[in-house]
Amino acid sequence: MAVKIDRKIKGYAVLSPEEKAATSAPVQVQMVEEEHPSADVIQMHERIERPEVLIGSTYKIKSPLVEHAMYVTINDIVLNAGTEYELRRPFEIFINSKNMDHFQWIVALTRIISAVFRKGGDVTFLVEEMKAVFDPRGGYFKAGGVYMPSLVAEIGAVVEEHLKSIGLMHDPDMSEHQRALLAEKRRQYEERAKKNSEITPIPVPVRNPISAETHPEDIAITGDGTSFPPSATMCHKCSTKSIVIMDGCATCLNCGYSKCG
Repeated sequence: MAVKIDRKIKGYAVLSPEEKAATSAPVQVQMVEEEHPSADVIQMHERIERPEVLIGSTYKIKSPLVEHAMYVTINDIVLNAGTEYELRRPFEIFINSKNMDHFQWIVALTRIISAVFRKGGDVTFLVEEMKAVFDPRGGYFKAGGVYMPSLVAEIGAVVEEHLKSIGLMHDPDMSEHQRALLAEKRRQYEERAKKNSEITPIPVPVRNPISAETHPEDIAITGDGTSFPPSATMCHKCSTKSIVIMDGCATCLNCGYSKCG
């Protein structure tokens, strides 16, 4: 075993075999204890048996690609419960829906994801792999203006949301300067929108009253409960329909991205 010497050698002495045996044994035991201080801590692995009861959460997916909603249930196992090493890890996933068109690949997907969960280790790579799947027919915008390239990608977004809720993943933290800048941009846009709404438009004769109505796509694209204007376009950085024109520059109201820097 190699030993790193990080101080100057001031002297040395040769130990007899008896002295060496007497001094090396405690040192080796101490080093093993230091390398493995948590030998009794149970980590996630595939040999852990499924408990009778698991805790979990169910998420609803309503995609325009399928007729009926899908319900994603992720169950977690609690390891080392009641100790300072308590861990909550995903154990299995189920997807249920009235739509049977995708039954075959959904069952295969849930079994593979559940197997990866039970294998242990870093399972967060699943999120990026699933969110990178694109539908050849095209993606869609879900409520809030977030772009989803496929149904599998939205299932990956659900897994990401769950892993964040149990502490396995974290959102990248914005600095205080970035938060203040984003809040200022939102305030400026809301004030400008409010000022424009107070201006009474001059009535203009319209020959075709149907074309003067609000285009239905402007509302349907963002979904219910969106916090961004319907006229916003998609931001390539955060994949959210939140780009607006402010002072002649494309600005994202979600992540703060600005085309002008």
